[in-house]
Amino acid sequence: MPGLLIEIGNNFLKGIMLLVSYVKKNNAFPHPLEPEEEKEYLERLKEGEEEVKDILIEHNLRLVAHIVKKFDKANLWLLQNFYPL
Repeated sequence: MPGLLIEIGNNFLKGIMLLVSYVKKNNAFPHPLEPEEEKEYLERLKEGEEEVKDILIEHNLRLVAHIVKKFDKANLWLLQNFYPL
């Protein structure tokens, strides 16, 4: 169980870093994928095409930003200090 929490914390922080770097570089989010496109990319990811993972992440950054807004500084501090990268 602790290993799972550490992995979740690590993935969360990596996502935040990706979000911040993406917004700094492009100053905008890409539009969400159409359901058919997302399904196609998920199938390709299941088949082992790792490069589509970045496409899925980038096109879900609006959702990530929305979720991140819900976390306050105390929650981020806990994740950073108890689940460091």
